[in-house]
Amino acid sequence: MSDSIALEVGGMTCDGCATRVRDALEGVSGVTSAEVSHEAGAARVSHQGASREALAGAVRSIGYSVDGVGEGFHWQDGSVWKQSAHNTKWCLIGCSIGDFGTIAAFQFVFTESGWTPMMIMALAMFNGIMTSIALETVILSAQMALKEAFRVAIGMSLISMISMEAAMNVVDLVLTGGAKLTWWVILPMLVAGFLTPWPYNYWRLKKYGVACH
Repeated sequence: MSDSIALEVGGMTCDGCATRVRDALEGVSGVTSAEVSHEAGAARVSHQGASREALAGAVRSIGYSVDGVGEGFHWQDGSVWKQSAHNTKWCLIGCSIGDFGTIAAFQFVFTESGWTPMMIMALAMFNGIMTSIALETVILSAQMALKEAFRVAIGMSLISMISMEAAMNVVDLVLTGGAKLTWWVILPMLVAGFLTPWPYNYWRLKKYGVACH
């Protein structure tokens, strides 16, 4: 006969979060099933012999709190580094579309615009953030309604996107002397754009459980 345990889970913002929590709970030995709601911030677990401590530990290990208590922060969680790298990758793809597209437009189409490199880079950063939000919305719409997906995407950290865009454009400026795209500068720009916000995204995911891919 199965027993049931109710947990108060903090940090969930969407169905993707609820799915991660459910998978973590169902991975605990003795658990037969788990029902998780991000709206209610709660989980109900059916089990045979699983302890509340083991269930709480499984949820806290992926960045969420249980009964108001989260796991102590540290930098050694390989699964969080992997998840945050995945999140950063998609953000980079979205930012690069708008950023590279803007620079290319001024480099090859609007060549007599009179815009300075700094003006072009400012516009590239803005467009990069917009295309990143658009891509995040599309990805998240597979997990939730489009309106909810846009709300979550627009609420994702601007700090991560801004630091990513700044790193990419600084590398471009330093290596080419202006807002220019060449075959050899794209890779350094992408590397800088990925590495700069990655530790912040790890911290945000580990400490607050904020990531929805």
